[in-house]
Amino acid sequence: MISLQGKKGLVVGIANDQSIAYGCAKAFREAGAELAVTYVNAKAEQYVRPLAESLGSPIIVPCDVREAGQLEAVFSEIEQKWGKLDFLLHSIAFAPKEDLHNNLVNSSREGFAMAMDVSCHSFIRMANLARPLMKGGGCLMTVTFYGSEKVVEHYNLMGPVKAALESSVRYLAAELGPQRIRVHSLSPGPLKTRAASGLDRFDELLDRTRERTPEHMLAGIEDVGNVAAFLASDAARALTGNNEYIDAGYHILG
Repeated sequence: MISLQGKKGLVVGIANDQSIAYGCAKAFREAGAELAVTYVNAKAEQYVRPLAESLGSPIIVPCDVREAGQLEAVFSEIEQKWGKLDFLLHSIAFAPKEDLHNNLVNSSREGFAMAMDVSCHSFIRMANLARPLMKGGGCLMTVTFYGSEKVVEHYNLMGPVKAALESSVRYLAAELGPQRIRVHSLSPGPLKTRAASGLDRFDELLDRTRERTPEHMLAGIEDVGNVAAFLASDAARALTGNNEYIDAGYHILG
């Protein structure tokens, strides 16, 4: 059984109880970790706070990475209350609807830049802010998708953005390795989350994926959580820079 006893973790990206981030947070907590949880704004707080409280989180704070200073405030709160951080999960992505639903060739400069900033560069910023708190090493995780490496219909500009995120994972793993900070991306298959529902014809993608996986099944948020908890644990200390597929084998079929 995976143990995270005595470890402190930050979870960014819970929207509701169907979120990948929530599935991971539950697994972290069940393994013994203490969690800091963020919510994006006051509207989201009414859904996130009860979940965070059910996990016994002592730190529940706002974090919109588009707002200057909010991300820094999260890490300042962690430093003041805990003085350390052992792992973090970055599970946020965003693109303006008009760009997300348009072909990549028609994406706007502003929309592409915003998608890259929120979905990719915010993870790099978190890594930089986490470094001083991970004095004894740690683990950084982010969430990606198969559309980063193969063309997935209707995924559009998020494909190149997630490809950049996965490349960032590899570079961060190389740069932070001497500090014993490990870096991974989690690549679930399609999951019916609020964020994914913004993709055009997403239900069709779910059906196609289920039919193509070796066991004709879809992974769930609890499956992602189990892998994330393992990676955050000392049992995974020899692993870094990996893209971990949690997609019931979908990626092996091309």
